[in-house]
Amino acid sequence: MRIAVIGGTGLIGGKLVERLRGGGHEVVAASPSTGVDAVTGEGLAGALTGAAAVVDVTNAPSFADEAVMAFFVRSSRNLLAAEAEAGVRHHVALSVVGTDGLTVSGYFRAKLAQEELITAGPIPSTIVRATQFFEFLDGIAQAATRDGRVHLPRAQMQPMLSDDVAAALAEVALAAPAGGRVEIAGPEPFRMDEIVRRLLTARGDPRPVVTDPDASYFGVALDERSLLPGPQARLAPTRFDAWLQRTALRG
Repeated sequence: MRIAVIGGTGLIGGKLVERLRGGGHEVVAASPSTGVDAVTGEGLAGALTGAAAVVDVTNAPSFADEAVMAFFVRSSRNLLAAEAEAGVRHHVALSVVGTDGLTVSGYFRAKLAQEELITAGPIPSTIVRATQFFEFLDGIAQAATRDGRVHLPRAQMQPMLSDDVAAALAEVALAAPAGGRVEIAGPEPFRMDEIVRRLLTARGDPRPVVTDPDASYFGVALDERSLLPGPQARLAPTRFDAWLQRTALRG
């Protein structure tokens, strides 16, 4: 099977490309560094020639409201048009669990606009909504740091390993289009303040984590279940403690 991975040199894209090639599939790793730009349309026709499926795992270089909306809308429109020309039979896109309820953020408004374009578009599709990655927890801590203290709410989250995200995307790409959304998540929920505190402790990071009910998540006020998947979510196998032990030992 020939598959084009848009964003194929990034964290998830690189793992997905490796996994699909390991399964014997012909994979195009498409990104600006390989001459393919979904926002401008450059290189798309060649990258999609003969592809049965396209997996879009791109992310915007800027999260400013106008810039991120322009990125996801333009890239999705260009991809869907190029896929129609190439005869692509399955469009897979990576999105975020809880997007509908997080649209006070310009980023999540843009992700929802992307999802709506795909759903209304001409290509049979599957939108894969994932929870946060373990590797993203450092970024959450950094964004929440004020005066050397990490301010986080007790909202629940169910993060997962990036390798498990790639594995789920590969499975979806090789299957028939779902015609809607599927959710993937880690195997266990955590309080956001708790999991970040455990991460920083394991890393020897001296920043204290302050449990702050008024703290936001990248500008979004969370309720108890804002970031949690629904009951039908596919659960990944890798537990946080196993990942944390490996990363702490490497550190």
